[in-house]
Amino acid sequence: MPTTTTVRKYGKPVKKTRAERLFAELPKSPVKKVDLPREPQPQPALENTPDVTEGVMAEIAEKLLFVTLEEKSPVEGDRDPPDEVASPPQQPVPQVHDEAYLASYELQPPETNSQHIDEEDGVEEKEEEEEEEENDESQALQILTWVDVCPFGDRIEKIAEASYAEVYRITNERGTSIIKAVRLESPIKPQTKAQERSGLVDEEPHSEDDLRGELRISEWLADVPGFVVYKERFVVRGKAPKALLETHQVFHRKLKRKDPDRLQFYPSPSRYLDGTRFLVVELGDAGVALEDFELESASQLWDIFLHTAVALARAEDLIKFEHRDLHEGNLCIRQARPRRAKTDDGGQCQFGYSGLEITILDYGLSRAQDPDCSPGQAAESSSVAYDLEKDLGIFTSTHAPQCKVYRQMRSFLLKGDRVHLAPNQHHTAYAAGVDGRPLSWEGHRPYTNVLWLAYIYQYLARHFKGDKRDLARFRRETKQLLDHLDPEAPRRILSFPSAADVVRFAAEAGWITQDQLMGTDRDWSRLKAADESLDDLGSVAAFNESIIEVRAAEAGAADHLRRSPRKSQITQLADMAG
Repeated sequence: MPTTTTVRKYGKPVKKTRAERLFAELPKSPVKKVDLPREPQPQPALENTPDVTEGVMAEIAEKLLFVTLEEKSPVEGDRDPPDEVASPPQQPVPQVHDEAYLASYELQPPETNSQHIDEEDGVEEKEEEEEEEENDESQALQILTWVDVCPFGDRIEKIAEASYAEVYRITNERGTSIIKAVRLESPIKPQTKAQERSGLVDEEPHSEDDLRGELRISEWLADVPGFVVYKERFVVRGKAPKALLETHQVFHRKLKRKDPDRLQFYPSPSRYLDGTRFLVVELGDAGVALEDFELESASQLWDIFLHTAVALARAEDLIKFEHRDLHEGNLCIRQARPRRAKTDDGGQCQFGYSGLEITILDYGLSRAQDPDCSPGQAAESSSVAYDLEKDLGIFTSTHAPQCKVYRQMRSFLLKGDRVHLAPNQHHTAYAAGVDGRPLSWEGHRPYTNVLWLAYIYQYLARHFKGDKRDLARFRRETKQLLDHLDPEAPRRILSFPSAADVVRFAAEAGWITQDQLMGTDRDWSRLKAADESLDDLGSVAAFNESIIEVRAAEAGAADHLRRSPRKSQITQLADMAG
């Protein structure tokens, strides 16, 4: 059974009571020094006078009194060693220690010390509270090893490299999940000489703060059809097993065949150390990326495009969402239902015949707003938006077709129209925008979603492998749509301002019905209406449940994990069905 490493801290450090500390801070009597036996030294003769005798006796009595008090000190732990002199109360010490300061320092009254102790208590308690708040999130996340994530017998396959993360598919007898692994700030082996010669460029690690925005957006989108099902998240620490290394190597050999000049940006798992940490987000299996999907029928073109437009429109309405990075690697396709033939009584409707379901992934560059924010709350304080001005390389790069869309987005923010600025015009971060103020990505500008829908449309048409007559018919029927979608259309043609307007156009054209817009592909009432079996509800619940969590729980790990609202509802339905 795989071992599970869980790090937890309970409670606060043990402290002395305030009364004990107050007593310990009071000025102490000097401790009687005990000298080792030594040669007797000649003592000066004392005059046998009453005054001298009384002075000597008084001094001895005083010393005995001090010894008695020291032995009966109520705070045993504060008793000083017999060979040391008691130190004064601990207070902030200035840089210069002069005699006058030390004299006044030892003679401070107990009231002043007491007041200082109260202040120290407040400062220490505040520091402890801040430390606990910082550790809250790390304590809430389960800490696993890579063997826990993919033990022997399970299958792990690297399928993509997204923004800041590596993407794997894990399959076992409980189902299939997608995991995104983001390397956190932690140690890793240096590159070998062979890796240095190959031009390996390590993706920089990220802090938890860098990822918090994307995780919040994932949770806000948990109940929106067309977006990835969020299951759980973990911290994974330690060295990589053989299976992880092998799938990493297979993935990069495949990419090298496609693009011989491509560099490897993510460190090889062979370099992971015991202290190397990843934030691993477990997601529902979304199928295969569009870049790996074979487009063979016109119904697939219709469904992929319309599904994507509807998902973006819903997210715009619910959380003022912009994806800002929706290329073919971040759109997944899954055969959810059997395909069906289009009949004559279908009219103009083109939607729903392929049986495909799409899933939008990767919100690393996205923008969204908290759906629970109050109407009067400022959008900036309740929104999450990645600041693309941090790295202008995304706008100056020309290595992939989607780089043009990044420039189109930024050009729109700078100029307020469809003018496309060339790569060499994106060298000044936070340049003045349309309003004259420094460029900001905080605001909601849904036209960016239209730019990505135009990109998806062109990608579908270019990579269609089916009958050319079907493609020609699709282009002909969607010509007017493309006119308003294309950012390079003549200026006299108006553009769609948002994905919602694209869907409105499709509905008015009759390509998608109102009933289809009102329903969802993951509506559980649809399962009941279609007289689906109870096994289907169970399989749907399994699709949304963590397959890693079950394994970790069996290994004795923590069982208190997050649940998205959608996943909780599915589980409840399955339980009731059972």
